[in-house]
Amino acid sequence: MDRFTLNGMWSLRRADGEGGDMPAPVPGCVHTALLAAGRIPDPFFRDQEKQQMWVGETDWLYQRDFDVPPEILARDRVLLRCHGLDTLATITLNGQRVARTENMFRTYEFDVKSLLGPSGNRLAIVFDAPMTYAVRMDAEKGAMDGWVEPMRINSGAWIRKEPCNFGWDWGPKMVTSGIWREIELVAFDTARLTDVDILQSHNSGQVTLAVRLAAECFSDHPVTANITVRLAGQIVASAQAIPVADGLAQTALAIAQPRLWWPKNMGDQPLYTVEVTLNQAGAAFDTATRKIGLRTLTLERHADQWGESFYFACNGVPYFAKGANWIPVSPYPGTVTPTDYELFVKAAADANMNMLRVWGGGIYEDDAFYDLCDQYGVTVWQDFMFACGTYPASDADFMANVAAEARDNVRRIRHHACMALWCGNNEIEQGMQGSGWHKTMNWEQYESLFDHLLGDIVRELAPQTAYWPASPHSPLGDRADWINPNWGDTHLWMVWHGKEPFEWYRTRPDRFCSEFGFQSFPEPQVIDEFTLPSDRNITSYVLEHHQRSGIGNSTIIHYMLDWYKLPSSFESTIWLSQILQGMAMKYAVEHWRRNMPRTMGTLYWQLNDMWPAASWASVDWKGNFKALHYMAKRFYAPLLISGLEHPAEGTVDVHVTSDQNDPVEARVAWSVTDVAGKVLAAGEQPATLAPRTSACVTTLALHEFIAEVGVRNLLVWLDLFVGDQRVSDNLVLFARPKHMDLTPPEFSVSVQPVEGQVYDVTVSADRPALYVWLEMPGARFSDGFFDLNIGRSRTVRVTAAAPITAFDLHEALTIQSLASTSA
Repeated sequence: MDRFTLNGMWSLRRADGEGGDMPAPVPGCVHTALLAAGRIPDPFFRDQEKQQMWVGETDWLYQRDFDVPPEILARDRVLLRCHGLDTLATITLNGQRVARTENMFRTYEFDVKSLLGPSGNRLAIVFDAPMTYAVRMDAEKGAMDGWVEPMRINSGAWIRKEPCNFGWDWGPKMVTSGIWREIELVAFDTARLTDVDILQSHNSGQVTLAVRLAAECFSDHPVTANITVRLAGQIVASAQAIPVADGLAQTALAIAQPRLWWPKNMGDQPLYTVEVTLNQAGAAFDTATRKIGLRTLTLERHADQWGESFYFACNGVPYFAKGANWIPVSPYPGTVTPTDYELFVKAAADANMNMLRVWGGGIYEDDAFYDLCDQYGVTVWQDFMFACGTYPASDADFMANVAAEARDNVRRIRHHACMALWCGNNEIEQGMQGSGWHKTMNWEQYESLFDHLLGDIVRELAPQTAYWPASPHSPLGDRADWINPNWGDTHLWMVWHGKEPFEWYRTRPDRFCSEFGFQSFPEPQVIDEFTLPSDRNITSYVLEHHQRSGIGNSTIIHYMLDWYKLPSSFESTIWLSQILQGMAMKYAVEHWRRNMPRTMGTLYWQLNDMWPAASWASVDWKGNFKALHYMAKRFYAPLLISGLEHPAEGTVDVHVTSDQNDPVEARVAWSVTDVAGKVLAAGEQPATLAPRTSACVTTLALHEFIAEVGVRNLLVWLDLFVGDQRVSDNLVLFARPKHMDLTPPEFSVSVQPVEGQVYDVTVSADRPALYVWLEMPGARFSDGFFDLNIGRSRTVRVTAAAPITAFDLHEALTIQSLASTSA
């Protein structure tokens, strides 16, 4: 098979001709072309988002002229393959209409051989205005219910397009159009591969691959397939000359001494390459490759003493799912590079995450995302793209469109080792509870789409990956009971939306918490980039414009004043919001990890951002770690020590949680100090940690120290050692920090060069310091927002943005702690 790319620079203009032509990179979108041409201002700056709303209300024309190489034209068939058109596209080639497409998420192919010439070909694609279409469909066929304004400008239910294009409570309203994935000509003669499916059977030290392929054949001569499996370039299994009959072929290949793939912190992630080649008379004419991991990855649901379990197991080993929800990296489809993806997937892995949930209001991600998840051991909970509203499941054309979309995407990504679950939608069952949504989609229609159509496609095309109809979902009893703690998964938003205190998390024994979250602002340096100095107050018009949760900024302040002293500056308010967010998620996750095996998963909302704004993300849109992400690295560590305080009793239960597959001999140490660092008590004891368990290893009785210095003057420092290595540490307080007499410490700092722009910075303090963090423009830090006791130092690896001397780095660093936010 020959391929001829049509990627590159196209010509773009309004379909009505107004404004003239401009260059437009493909893949890409109209917005980025307009930005590059200076025709719209940066929507991220201040409130300039409002100045691009017309883009989604406008028809656009992409054009490209090209010549076709002779070897392409010589083939019997030449197809135009469009990997992603956003969204309502009419395609013409040399003035002849080729097709009309209506789904951003599908791959389309059209036979264009008869329309092509050797030179001077013109491919034109007109994209109808998506907002105009959405509004017209609402008027003609009936608007579908959902959570819309002020969060989003249309539910988008009648158009198969990225839902959060229309806005969400963390993102901009930027309704895009464009050729957002690759576009190419593919040419072939005798036959071509149309599908490769690989199933695995694991038995007694051997893995058998059942490889099934489908092909289009156009010759009466026999066609055969060769299949080769390699690990690190070495052949480990192969099959030759497999006959292709009626377009189908299959075989089984046994892999002896298989190297198994494991999630993060459970083992290695070896990837095998499966290569399938079609042949005729000894000549190869089409090849497909798949990288796979040898593993079983299952959702385990069994009756137990609490109701029904909900946990994932890899190679038969249960694991606690530790992770976050994933949203699109950019509001501009087609502009995210593999480097961009790696920045965020690696950030998840660096924080000891082993699962990301690809949320149903975004996109089915690029192949590069799933490749990276395979590489880093981050399993994927994959939603279908339906979220927070009803859909026209009674419309036959809509259902057929969705079926084609689902088949395309399940086939595309099912082979990835990371794939843990397919989920039908986000929060629709929750929304249908008492909301009146059933008027536009009743339960029977809901079931036809989410139980049957999508479920049947997953069961047919990816039978070794579980299907779950919705998140949240209650599989027993009334499915409208979306917050049942005894089975299924739950979204818990009483902290934040319900204004419940952080202690509320500790009342929830849920089986799997797939959404919960708390907001913060991006760091001051990021805010500076999209504001003017006069905007830098969280109640300013611009910062409120970049806050898409209606209760957002006031809710941050509500909780902030519950826990901390009033910050003394705008910058302190920003940093304190991050500390508050991290502490909220730490409160929740540590509780649920202590609650294992009843609770077996926490995916906080959310990992990443797509623009600069206050949001629930732990990594901002530029890849900067917020305080939460540094804390997540600690509260998601494979070995975790945590404390559960009981102020009325004056005790602390010391818990140790282990995600390790083997027993661990450890040592638990504790120290009780006052806020000045005076040691009141200390001790340690051995602890044998059973695999994949959490246990209270001791209870500290602290009555006499509370009587001596009071709860507002007491800090309990916990450490977990394996051998001489401290693998986890924590701090327990009996009082709100706002009521504690914390004063800014004096820090001692030493800087040691590592290589290039990388330095190790070691920090110590002359008194207890809470939430210590380092700042330097453009730098990246390996750690931050940690607690530091007297006599304890912390080494942080700092990567500078540009070459710098150790002396200059020392001078450029700023080190702060909680006490400095109110000083």
